[in-house]
Amino acid sequence: MLHANGMPVVDILDFKSALPSGRPVVGLDPGEKTLGVAMSDVTLSIASPLIVIRRAKFTQEAEELFQVMDERGACGAVIGLPVNMDGSEGPRCQSNRALGRNLLRLRDLPIAFWDERLSTAAVQRMLTSEADLSRAKRAAVVDRAAAAYILQGALDRLRTI
Repeated sequence: MLHANGMPVVDILDFKSALPSGRPVVGLDPGEKTLGVAMSDVTLSIASPLIVIRRAKFTQEAEELFQVMDERGACGAVIGLPVNMDGSEGPRCQSNRALGRNLLRLRDLPIAFWDERLSTAAVQRMLTSEADLSRAKRAAVVDRAAAAYILQGALDRLRTI
């Protein structure tokens, strides 16, 4: 599903109207070494951390992601966009947008990007203060928890439109 300019669906309004009802969506937090994956419920109300995919070859990552999506009936994806604090987009944003384009080359599905500024910091703070997890345990869950944080932000916005 591409807009006329060849870019994946980016507007959350377009994303919502492109989703079939009663099916979950995934949230993705792409990092250099891992891809955090979260899943919504079918009502698009609650995001839950799911898995972490080790980044290697894109085709392997996509295959693992699509397998998880197919097993759970997911019909779309929200990809975190690490916008700079001043609102500008740097190399990581370009990389995450490329991930969306590459996924669309393999499968036609609604994709939205969601501003993830400070999501990892917020998740680390939560895991440190509320869950009282050690640094080693925190590192093991941060990526998928950040994906859930990103997805929850998008789901909360979807409920207001």
